[in-house]
Amino acid sequence: MANLLLIETSTGICSIGVSQGNQLLALRQTEEAYQHASRITLLIQSVMESAPFSLNELDGVVLSSGPGSYTSLRVGAATAKGICYSLDKPLIVVDTLQALALAALKSTREEALYYPMIDARRMEVYTAGYDATNECIAERSSIIVDENTFSEQLSKGHQIVLCGDGAEKCKKVLPKEHIIYTDVTCSAAHLLPFALIQYAKEDFEDIAYFSPIYLKPPNITKSKKRLL
Repeated sequence: MANLLLIETSTGICSIGVSQGNQLLALRQTEEAYQHASRITLLIQSVMESAPFSLNELDGVVLSSGPGSYTSLRVGAATAKGICYSLDKPLIVVDTLQALALAALKSTREEALYYPMIDARRMEVYTAGYDATNECIAERSSIIVDENTFSEQLSKGHQIVLCGDGAEKCKKVLPKEHIIYTDVTCSAAHLLPFALIQYAKEDFEDIAYFSPIYLKPPNITKSKKRLL
């Protein structure tokens, strides 16, 4: 049975888990948004205290790859890489959107199209499309949600299931019929099914060259102060 540390930092909430085989042993997450840098090591320490093994006895570190918050993803990647490098452990990377879609599928069991959404500020979201078998039908992208979003799918009679922290903004502009909203959001727990498959295949990332999926450059605001 693989002992895995699970790290999810794609959104404002930092979520950390530890597992043994297919059993999630502990899960911790921040209550305040965007506290990743100050809390991630404390959360890791907390979940490891609930595990019957130490960091040295991990079989791998699992990281949610994004897309999502630029800074949050960087904190997660740096932490995961640091643990892998210092303890000589493999890095396993899981697609954030696909893991979120599978969690929504397990929650709703609807014969529908699943669109996980991660908030990208204002009316923009990061999303991708998946069918009821969790196969990708629309590649990941950033979109601006308006009244015509999903009009093609809805015109063909499809039901749409939306999940993630970006789904809430859709309620303001999308039609109410044939769209199902779930309360499923990003969590380290959602990484486990994919992590186990990749661990069995020894599908590991190169620690030196891995970079999260950002989709967009960081939102950097220039100072309005004049230099003297």
